[in-house]
Amino acid sequence: MVADLRRLRHFTAVAEAGGFTAAVTTAHLSQQALSTSVRQLETELGVDLFVRTGRRAVLTPAGRALLAEARPLLAAARTVDQRVRAAAASPRVWTVGHSPALDSAQVYTLLEPAITAFPEMSFTLHQCYPDQLVAGILDGTLDLGLRRGVADGADMAAGVIGYHRIRAAIPASHRLAVAPHITVNDLADDRLVLWAPPGASFFSDFLMAACRRCGFEPDFVVSRVQGAAMVAAPLTTGAIALVTAEPGPVMNGRVRVVELEPPLLVPVQALWQRHTVSDIRDLLLADQRV
Repeated sequence: MVADLRRLRHFTAVAEAGGFTAAVTTAHLSQQALSTSVRQLETELGVDLFVRTGRRAVLTPAGRALLAEARPLLAAARTVDQRVRAAAASPRVWTVGHSPALDSAQVYTLLEPAITAFPEMSFTLHQCYPDQLVAGILDGTLDLGLRRGVADGADMAAGVIGYHRIRAAIPASHRLAVAPHITVNDLADDRLVLWAPPGASFFSDFLMAACRRCGFEPDFVVSRVQGAAMVAAPLTTGAIALVTAEPGPVMNGRVRVVELEPPLLVPVQALWQRHTVSDIRDLLLADQRV
């Protein structure tokens, strides 16, 4: 038996509110109608979804399992509605959000196969912090999200869309700036600059993990200038930034980007709503590039 989407919405409203009375406003139904709808859903599925205790409704194990699946399914249903309506408009727009760890040029390069293959489609790029990125995917505002590193997508589907090589952006006056290449171990005695503290950024966690695999706990500082190019961070901190820029002098020669050997590659993870399909997304995932 396939659950009715309308009843799934009613069930989700009760589960998130913690009771039928509290869910009346969200569901826009009377308490009796809401209770009847959830009872019908339980009958269809052949399971109890709640343990009812006074005004409270506590999820059963089956209820918790259904809630985990219902949220992305309902989000996908909203997206389908939005896309059907948008298909009647012209031009069509495909919206991509990306974390600050990816610059717009890198995002364009990753999207270029789709930009070429779908000339009737307009593409819009938005820089988003991680929480905004996830929220935009779940509510359908973003068709695709891109971020550094690989982590559990929770209510979202995810896949690796490409890789970028990590290099070191070093103040020009630093002893390592003249080296043709360096290793991660060479950074053990220096301070690194991060865009966000560990635990708040997948990219920061990736860089910290790379240092720990080499046997040292890196000293770090978080940049006080947010939204600027990553290669600019050494100018305000005096620290070394691990970046994905091309090697050579940058920032009018005040910073030099140096190769890391052996190469350190960071994945770019694509995130999207579960239960949705997209020819554009399929093409991008099939065209992984370094």
